[in-house]
Amino acid sequence: MISYIISILFKVIYFIMIFAVLLSWIPIIDIRKEPALTVIKIFNAIMAPFRAIIPPIGMIDISPIAAFLVLGFAERCIYKILFYFGL
Repeated sequence: MISYIISILFKVIYFIMIFAVLLSWIPIIDIRKEPALTVIKIFNAIMAPFRAIIPPIGMIDISPIAAFLVLGFAERCIYKILFYFGL
């Protein structure tokens, strides 16, 4: 049960990250209005540690790729630990 909740939490984080990246590609949508503003705030909070470590390469920000990789690794590790303990 706990592993299912953790899995859903990670899926929500992935969805928010994908949605925020797509919002950055679409200049028509005003990101200063809801719900885009909330998504961008959550995305920036998630991305802050990655952006502190990985600087942008010219106009390309590769920190979301690193965030997806690290979060995927963390999800698998947490799932294996919970599976080991039968949760």
